Amino acid sequence: MELRHLRYFLAVAEEKNFTRAAARVGIGQPPLSQQIRDLETEVGAALFHRVPHGAELTEAGKAFLGVATSILTQADQAKTAARRAARGEIGRLRVGFTGSAAFNPLVPTRIRAYRRAYPTVDLSLTERNTVQLIEALHKGDIDIGFVRPGEDTPEGLRLHRFPDEPMLMAVPAAHPLAKLAEAPLSALAKEPFVLYPRAVCLGLYEEVLRHCHREGFSPDLVQEAPQMASVVNLVAAEMGVSIVPRSMAQVRVAGVAYVPFAGEGPVARLACALRRNETAPAARNFLAIAADPDRPAAAD
Repeated sequence: MELRHLRYFLAVAEEKNFTRAAARVGIGQPPLSQQIRDLETEVGAALFHRVPHGAELTEAGKAFLGVATSILTQADQAKTAARRAARGEIGRLRVGFTGSAAFNPLVPTRIRAYRRAYPTVDLSLTERNTVQLIEALHKGDIDIGFVRPGEDTPEGLRLHRFPDEPMLMAVPAAHPLAKLAEAPLSALAKEPFVLYPRAVCLGLYEEVLRHCHREGFSPDLVQEAPQMASVVNLVAAEMGVSIVPRSMAQVRVAGVAYVPFAGEGPVARLACALRRNETAPAARNFLAIAADPDRPAAAD
């Protein structure tokens, strides 16, 4: 028994006429009659009374009708679900982001745009550092990561890079630099530094170190903090100075001043990452929206 047999049966049951049913399903009347006879043979009971100018359901046919209709409905639902999944309109998507990336307006903008375009996808969010996010992508624990990459693309990943974000000095409010509209990086040469560990914020750490070395000094690291917000709080405690992405200036901690660099300063890189061989439509849709948040969802 095939779905076409059920569709032929339903057409005859609804039209109550073999000729009209044949026209509806697009085959000749004799082949349709033969298909119905084959179905009745397989079922082991007559499904129709042949009457002048038409057909009426037998008791067996009436019993068969409800189940056949349900099966056809479920088959259509299965087809629809498969098509929606292929377009990435249903399913789940796991997105990771770094603590500092969450303050960059690009991140909530892209997440919001994706949720509006694909509201029926089950979206879950998790915060980790860049190294952990890259590892989670490789393991398949997340599908998308907002990471702070270095200049090179991590192996096995595909990145959509956003514009580089300038970094700022974060200094105690009582520090002489806090009164300046801008200052050169070299002004920090003899200052104690509070920084994020290299193993946690690889891209940012190397960017800061590279620019400091270019100015002829290495940062005097007196304290490490695992999260960017912690770095800012330690600066407020006058443990030292730091260099943070410009978007962190939104963190208005009492006792901290943010000072732009005079001339070229370090930049914070931000990218949306997924596995290079990713085939899941939901993840690919997210990357497309990351590149163009005004992109409409796929049409039927």
